[in-house]
Amino acid sequence: MDNEIVKVVTKVATVLTEGNASSVPRLDGVVIGVIMSFTANGRPLVAFPGNQSDIGIEANSTTVFEHNDIGCQVALLFEGGDPQRPIVIGRIQHPEEIVQSRQQKNSAELDGERLEFNAEKEIVLRCGKASITLTRAGKVLIKGTYTLSRSSGVNRIKGGSVQIN
Repeated sequence: MDNEIVKVVTKVATVLTEGNASSVPRLDGVVIGVIMSFTANGRPLVAFPGNQSDIGIEANSTTVFEHNDIGCQVALLFEGGDPQRPIVIGRIQHPEEIVQSRQQKNSAELDGERLEFNAEKEIVLRCGKASITLTRAGKVLIKGTYTLSRSSGVNRIKGGSVQIN
């Protein structure tokens, strides 16, 4: 009886092995790929060594990407080892990009209560001929073709010296 079970198991294993030989090879482990573009619904199209698509293969992702991420390297896994079902598990970080992002400490924070912009040198808000500039030295420059200052309470002008005209 044991010999018959071994024969059946061996035959099933042979059939499964032969069936896999004709199918697409499995991709196990992490593969490095590149984001080629995005679909209309925002999913990344990725290319990787051995893929069969010229435009990239639509991938699921564990992270959110933006259009400026096109061309970046990403780490990929594949559902069930199927190369037609990639999952982006993250962006590959390069040391020079990390250093550059640390040097550019420009940021904007929004918490629902307050909007804060931070910059190393200056912040400029511009619309047409009007602008407000904040400098590192502490200057606030307001420029426009027409400037109005209105207050329902006290409207004070204070400074080391005040020049009007």
